Amino acid sequence: MALTKAFRETVRARAQQDAGFRRALLTEAESALVQGDGTGARALLRDYINATLGFETLAQASGIAVKSLHRMFGAQGNPTLVNLARVLQILNEHEGIVPDVSVSP
Repeated sequence: MALTKAFRETVRARAQQDAGFRRALLTEAESALVQGDGTGARALLRDYINATLGFETLAQASGIAVKSLHRMFGAQGNPTLVNLARVLQILNEHEGIVPDVSVSP
């Protein structure tokens, strides 16, 4: 099911006003990725990017073409590990997050 414009605008407005919400979007996307939910991770990252930097700014910061970024985080996206790592590095720096990965038994 496609998201409505109203939903995307609601996410964007909330993210712009609430740093905790932005950080939660990003950390939840990274958690989904580590847990093997690539589809969920891409969707959350796409929401985060749209609500914060935008794809144009991310393209400039990463050196990855805008069209490639849109494909990477689209429904059928399949980003390379190098590109995904670069994007996550930029997004974490933008948000001031230092990732801390731990493994639980």
